[in-house]
Amino acid sequence: MASEPASAQASDPAAVEPLLRLTDVQAGYGRAALVLRGLSVTVAPSSVVCLVGPNGAGKSTVLKVASGLLTPRAGQVVVDGVDVTGRTPQQLLAAGLSHVPQGHSVFPEMTVAENVLLGAYTVHDRSVIAERADFVTGLFPLVGERWSALAGALSGGQQKQVEFARSLMVRPKVVLLDEPSMGLDPKATGKVFEQVQRMRDAGTAVLLVEQNARRALEAADVGCVLDLGKVHITGPAPTLLADPRLAQLYLGGRPKEVP
Repeated sequence: MASEPASAQASDPAAVEPLLRLTDVQAGYGRAALVLRGLSVTVAPSSVVCLVGPNGAGKSTVLKVASGLLTPRAGQVVVDGVDVTGRTPQQLLAAGLSHVPQGHSVFPEMTVAENVLLGAYTVHDRSVIAERADFVTGLFPLVGERWSALAGALSGGQQKQVEFARSLMVRPKVVLLDEPSMGLDPKATGKVFEQVQRMRDAGTAVLLVEQNARRALEAADVGCVLDLGKVHITGPAPTLLADPRLAQLYLGGRPKEVP
């Protein structure tokens, strides 16, 4: 497997124009050394692309560059064919990128409804907001069931569903997820990755950063292994799960057998 841009259509990467493309990106913080050193990644429509790798590999930095929180020193960010390199987070949101950060970002003293509807603060048509609220509560039934409850009363895994629902209120082209399983027990983690796949199946592409590499790759279409600020291995997620190099270096154990 070559270290080239990852595509969700691994069998024929050129067949579908990617929704998100990062090309030869170099980025870092302040005057410190570069964190990303020529990184290239692509995300095709209706796909989950997962970035895995050791601590310090630059995984979260990729999402910050993609969402406009960090301006790259070199390279290019393209969303749906439009060069958006260097634009602000607000402009990237308008371009179709929604970012769900690490940890819990719900407002605990507000209701689930109020948290979700905050995701549509840039939308001024009430009928559109209502339509999108119907969509996300249909996609995440628990959100609808707990619509009037305080978000702080929900479990960590349930709060993550509220965050997912809020991120979809702007009808993004790509959702950027940073460590969605952080702090969750195994049962809640499994539920979170089911919801990631539900987003994909509903037509939203996902770029996912995750320390739980094995579980994330089981939910992904394409995996990218980062190290020292570059993608070193990329390919279909089931293939990476079966790769002995990955099992020994990053997944902790024997490779998973696949058909």
